[in-house]
Amino acid sequence: MAAPIPAKKSLVDEKLNEVEFTQLAAALAELGKNLYRRGWALGTSGNFSAVLTRDPLRLAITATGLDKGLLSPKQVVQIDAGKNVVEGSLRPSDEAVLHLAVVRLCGAGAVLHTHSVWGTLLSDAYADQGGFWMEGYEMLKGLASVRTHEHREWLPILENSQDMASLEREIERTLQVYPNAHGFLLRRHGLYTWGQDLAQAKRHVEILEFLLEVLGRAYGRAWT
Repeated sequence: MAAPIPAKKSLVDEKLNEVEFTQLAAALAELGKNLYRRGWALGTSGNFSAVLTRDPLRLAITATGLDKGLLSPKQVVQIDAGKNVVEGSLRPSDEAVLHLAVVRLCGAGAVLHTHSVWGTLLSDAYADQGGFWMEGYEMLKGLASVRTHEHREWLPILENSQDMASLEREIERTLQVYPNAHGFLLRRHGLYTWGQDLAQAKRHVEILEFLLEVLGRAYGRAWT
């Protein structure tokens, strides 16, 4: 018996996914260069991702070890829920499992990880408290579902680790305790934030990095 002819819908969906991946890769590359110019992803630091499909889960994510100031769409790969590369020839960051965890736990459509000076300093300064509050700033209204500057935003700080499975479990525990968080810091490492799509995630990283610099400058003298 002859093999069944694939349904036209499947062929159409496959073509649409290919087009969407190309568009997402271009958007992630442009965003990476933007964050580099702002000093939030220098050297080979940072990694950025966006959901392509949810069933099955496919994630477009920047490959590891790249200069974000020179990032190109060809340096974005597509991975599945197990971090296996399904499109592209480069290797994703080991931290791809953390992106996948945030997508799974928060329903995020995009995840951005930056390494700013202020985020690194504050993540160390407040590590013993497990995080810190941000409140009273007008910029907080740029975060999803926040309607007033009187909002109190807790930014958790997690100990950094090279054990990604352990770190993934710690992220899961943290987000269960703080389900309304818009981000978290890894100690002496950087910021993770996310959004329902790439545009919202970009807005969140801008808001949080702004507030990290404000707090860092305001309280810097206390560290000396």
